Amino acid sequence: MTGFRIEADDPASEDVRALLEGHLSLMRDTSPPEDVHALDVADLREKGVSFFSLRMDGELLSVGALKHLDPTHSELKSMHTAPAARRRGVARAMLEHLVGTARARGYQRVSVETGSMEAFAPARALYASAGFQVCEPFGDYVSSPNSVFMTLNLDGSLVTRAHP
Repeated sequence: MTGFRIEADDPASEDVRALLEGHLSLMRDTSPPEDVHALDVADLREKGVSFFSLRMDGELLSVGALKHLDPTHSELKSMHTAPAARRRGVARAMLEHLVGTARARGYQRVSVETGSMEAFAPARALYASAGFQVCEPFGDYVSSPNSVFMTLNLDGSLVTRAHP
């Protein structure tokens, strides 16, 4: 992962906005409208959302955000890697940064909502490989056949599900 630089960034900056527009377009193309939970630029600039970019030699490769849900729980949002940068450890580096940030801020749990469709299989595999486990809907989410909810307890304990 040498050469990757992850920093707080402005989602409204030109190159970031372009990558986010691609992300939103992909989400709209692969999910029904009621199950598109991606944040737009304005939402990513809201209080309680920390937005980061990953660059290599100045080139934007990935973005991701951490959203405060409550004093013990945060949510991963808008994780997206440029298509040309995939399979190079970029998404894992961003995920590790976001989880590390959550841990450093004292959160006990970090969760994510992602799609249940085949297009989201790589994202689900990435989260699972980092220790995230399928869980019940959290925050304001409701159960949907188009969503998979996953969580990582930062204290290392296992997630218990209300029902299978």
